[in-house]
Amino acid sequence: MRSSSRVRSWFPPPSAAFVGFRFPPEMIVLAVRWYLRFNLSYRDVEELLVERDVEADHVTAFRWVQRFTPLLADAARFARRCPGDRWFVDETYVRANGVWRYVYRAVDQHGQILDVLVSKRRDADAARRFFHRALTTLKITPTEVVTDANPVYPRVLDDLVPSAWHHVERHVDNPIEADHRQLKHRLRPMRGLRSDRTAQTIMTGHAFVQNLRRGHYELGLDAPPATRVTAAFTELARAI
Repeated sequence: MRSSSRVRSWFPPPSAAFVGFRFPPEMIVLAVRWYLRFNLSYRDVEELLVERDVEADHVTAFRWVQRFTPLLADAARFARRCPGDRWFVDETYVRANGVWRYVYRAVDQHGQILDVLVSKRRDADAARRFFHRALTTLKITPTEVVTDANPVYPRVLDDLVPSAWHHVERHVDNPIEADHRQLKHRLRPMRGLRSDRTAQTIMTGHAFVQNLRRGHYELGLDAPPATRVTAAFTELARAI
């Protein structure tokens, strides 16, 4: 296994999270960033790594994504900009291990993806779990929540966010529907997800990178827009 000296020149020394891995940290982070940012399969990532003289197979790339995506996203939470107070909430669906799963997602009025939750069911318990998770993580209470006509939402919102105006109107939830389309576009090359846990990691990673690209983190600010995500991943690799 050989690695590029050009990449090694800008990458920080290995941090604790990379101890025990035989591949250089810069190659691991590069592979994870490629997979989360671009419409690639794990075999595509394998091929790109081979072009850089790194012989890591697609299974190894899969393990890197599953291991390091949560670490990178968690390290970035302190640099996250405050979300807006108008939330657009909706569910879409994905296939995990041959079974359809629901994905609860929310964006604010600025286009920041607030949270993602993969669920076996589309019911009041799942909606409650999603909102509780988002409210606990973000530590902000919305003043308005826009949803579709799913009948479980009024009761859940009355319990968890009684002060928020719950808005149900046709086409008002277009921002979240448009965001769903971007997610589905990214999922197309993946040919399915292996499990609920895998799906949750990938959904979270996709949201994280989309928020980085949209400028919702105080990361990579000194870099040109085209290299901001790269710079952000380099900063985060120092922290994990």
